[in-house]
Amino acid sequence: MKQRLLILFFLVVNLSAIAQGRLSIVSWNLKDMGKSKSDAVIEIIAKTLSAYDIVAIQEIVAGPGGAQAVARLADELNRKGTKWEYEVSEVTSGYSAYKAERYAFLWKSARVSRVGKGWLERQYGSEIEREPFYGRFRLGRQNLTLVNYHAITKSQQPEREVKYFKFLPALYPDDQLVFCGDFNLPQSHSVFNPLRSMGYIPVLIRQKTTLRQRCLNEDCLASEFDNFYFRPAGIRLKVAGVIHFYRLLPDLAQSRKVSDHIPIFAVYEL
Repeated sequence: MKQRLLILFFLVVNLSAIAQGRLSIVSWNLKDMGKSKSDAVIEIIAKTLSAYDIVAIQEIVAGPGGAQAVARLADELNRKGTKWEYEVSEVTSGYSAYKAERYAFLWKSARVSRVGKGWLERQYGSEIEREPFYGRFRLGRQNLTLVNYHAITKSQQPEREVKYFKFLPALYPDDQLVFCGDFNLPQSHSVFNPLRSMGYIPVLIRQKTTLRQRCLNEDCLASEFDNFYFRPAGIRLKVAGVIHFYRLLPDLAQSRKVSDHIPIFAVYEL
């Protein structure tokens, strides 16, 4: 049953993504992505991501083990028959070494090309603990800029950071921005209202994206934290959802060795 679900999932995603002008993107908080990730975990991550065109990763550890783990993931993806490239961000500014992290993008070079190098949002580096990491991508003649972000924890009031996102579109007026990542806030929070007033909408509504410690009556998800926000005036959303990778593993304890978040995906038509 699990194998059939996996085959069906990959089939649906591939049929959606190979159409002309369609781009499939995954965002995933891979908790403590670093040297602690075993080869078996890296293989699970690669199998989960291999059907997509672009991957945005959050919560990569700041030390050398973080970048090395991304390189290991890229190697594993390349073994699956498609050429992948990747870029790891510099260490975020933060206020302490403990909170500093990195981000990463991985992409299929046969499907999409990069426009320049990625960069961290230094304009609001002092206001945002882990400032977003930008990546410009091109499909055909159309460009799209991903804004990869990992918010501070809910107890620290991430809305104090997210409120600055309303200023980011004006900094890059020529870019088609797509915000993605772990916001540690549900899309219904009022802090997103300024973005909504500018035409940005979430792709997921009332969709939980974090794993519980244990399932309650088959409900294994806890909080609505991860999402994409985009302007449909510039691009069209064809399909979006979450990837229940944990259903293919023996239990939540094993799943949480991969991450305490599940990946989210969106397929856009540019």
